[in-house]
Amino acid sequence: MSKVIVGMSGGVDSSVTAYLLKQQGYEVEGVSFILYEARLKNTFTGCCSIEAIKDAGSTAAHMGVRHTSVDLREEFMERVIEPFITAYSKGITPNPCIMCNKYIKFPYLLEIASEKDADFIATGHYARIEDQKLLKGIDAKKDQSYVLYILRTEEIKRLKLPLGDKKKDEVRKIAKTMNLPAANRPESQEICFIEDRNYFKFLENLTEAGEGLIIDVETGKLIGRHKGIHLYTIGQRKRLGLSTGKPLFVTRIDPSKNAIYVGPREAAMMKEFVVKDVNWLMTDYELQVTNYKFTATVKVRSTMKDEPATVIVLDNDRVEIVYNEPQWAPAPGQSAVFYNGEVVIGGGIIAG
Repeated sequence: MSKVIVGMSGGVDSSVTAYLLKQQGYEVEGVSFILYEARLKNTFTGCCSIEAIKDAGSTAAHMGVRHTSVDLREEFMERVIEPFITAYSKGITPNPCIMCNKYIKFPYLLEIASEKDADFIATGHYARIEDQKLLKGIDAKKDQSYVLYILRTEEIKRLKLPLGDKKKDEVRKIAKTMNLPAANRPESQEICFIEDRNYFKFLENLTEAGEGLIIDVETGKLIGRHKGIHLYTIGQRKRLGLSTGKPLFVTRIDPSKNAIYVGPREAAMMKEFVVKDVNWLMTDYELQVTNYKFTATVKVRSTMKDEPATVIVLDNDRVEIVYNEPQWAPAPGQSAVFYNGEVVIGGGIIAG
């Protein structure tokens, strides 16, 4: 019997993942990560809170599988939270879920699997793996392939994603049918270590605010002052504190001048930008690269649809994206992920 280590957050997705794998005949063991100390002092719902970890334990007991918790608070602070704060202080918008997957969740699941002589690891992500390729999940509304582009070859070879061919409603139905404790648990919030999704308040408490200039990108004129570039991101409209009679959006952040540039919506549209730190999941041969370029669809945020573009390979870990049509507000620090139909080609960090 093959053994699989399931990352259990306490939510319905990872709970059903463990259940399905057990039904398929695997020896299942659940592991939960304690990631952020402040969360242990609260009862709000989200992955890796103390309440969620208790739920994971209850679910594991209900299914008759072993469950352990691993304290990774120090590692999470060093590899996710501190870089998150530093990035915002430089006017960059990071994706902490991707950082967590890259540096915490999958490396430690694989390490634990090796320690416990397990053949596989598994998570509740809505994506698929076929022939050692990463594919979109069939539920377009829940597809999470975007946040998994950072997977390494070794992780993909040993990863099970049983929810990739299911829709969310079906997963909840399974949980209710089996009376799993997590059946009615609400969706986890977007940023797991920030309560009430108020990351501006979180940053205000941890980042020194320095006032600076707000400049009209069209005229170059000073039209206001901001309270710190860490409170803004490309495409943002709210909290600008401007009375201009027309909607304005953040189009550029210049940390060297401590300045924010704003303009009309079309000024935040972008057709070309460079992507760095690329992680490739397909080879040149598979992509049929010609003259260092190939066509693909590209997604620059998890909630958007991937759109047609040309990917120009600059070197092994840098590419230039040229969209067929301008796209809304690609933000430095966010990830751009490239697709060949349903298959993830790779992805990297938007540099500008």
